[in-house]
Amino acid sequence: MKDIKLKHQRGKPLEISIKGQKIGHGHYTMISGPCTIENYEDLYAVAMELKKMGIHFFRGGAYKMRTSPYNFQGLGKKGLEYMKKVADETSMISVSEVVAVEDIEMIREYVDILQVGTRNMSNYRLLFNLGKVKNPIILKRGFSSTIEEWLLAAEHIIEAGNPNVILCERGIRTFETYTRYTLDISAIPAIKDLSNLPIIVDPSHSSGRREMIKSLSWAAIAAGADGLLIETHFSPDKAICDSKQTIDLEILKDIINGNKKLLKLWNRD
Repeated sequence: MKDIKLKHQRGKPLEISIKGQKIGHGHYTMISGPCTIENYEDLYAVAMELKKMGIHFFRGGAYKMRTSPYNFQGLGKKGLEYMKKVADETSMISVSEVVAVEDIEMIREYVDILQVGTRNMSNYRLLFNLGKVKNPIILKRGFSSTIEEWLLAAEHIIEAGNPNVILCERGIRTFETYTRYTLDISAIPAIKDLSNLPIIVDPSHSSGRREMIKSLSWAAIAAGADGLLIETHFSPDKAICDSKQTIDLEILKDIINGNKKLLKLWNRD
C-alpha cells in the first residue's frame, strides 16, 4: 500500500494547534460528551464535569444522520447555539458533525472542529468545501471503506486547501453481529506508517456496547492512537440517542487513569 498516490500526507507527524491545545505529534487528545445535544443545561453540566477531569474538548451532535427517518434528528441551529455558549463559558473546544455542504458556513461560526461522519466520508463535494475553511476537520472512516479510500478522502480536504485533518477510526462493518461494528485496531499503526495525519479512535460507535468502551479505549492508546472520541453522559440510560454505547463519568475517569500508564509506552503527554 505504500504506493498510494498521496500528495500531501508525508513528512513529520502533523501537529494541529487550536485555542492553546495541540492535536497529534506526541500529544494525547480526549474528546467527550453526549451523542446528541438535548438542551443547554445538560450540555453545560457534562462539559463542566469534563473540564474538571482536565479534558479540553467536548462533543455534541446538533445535526444527526439517522438510519430511520423517525428517530430524533437533532436540534439543528439551536443545538449549535448551545454549543457555542457552553464553549465560551467553559473555554473548551467544541466538536460537532457537519452533514451537508450548505451548512458549512453556518456551523463553522458556532463550532471549533467540524466532524465528517462515516456516511459522508465519500461525499467528495462536502470534503472539497471543507477544504475551504480553516477549522480542523475530523474525518471518520467509512464503515465499508478501506484504509486507502479513507486516506484519499483526506486528500480531497487537504488538496482543497485545509491541511488540518484528523482521522478517526470508528469501526468497520464485518460479519460480526455482537458488536455494532468491528474496531480495526490495525488501522492505527497502518495510518502511522502511511500518513502524517493524527489518528483518534471512537470506541463508542465501533462497539455499540457500553461495557466494552474501557477495554477498547485502552487498546487504542496501547496501539498508538493520538486520542479518543467517546460518548459520555452523566445519566447514559436517559440519553435520547445511542444510550447503550454511552458511558458515565465514572467509567470515563477509569479510562483516563488507565491511559496515563499506557501513554508512557509512547512517551506522550
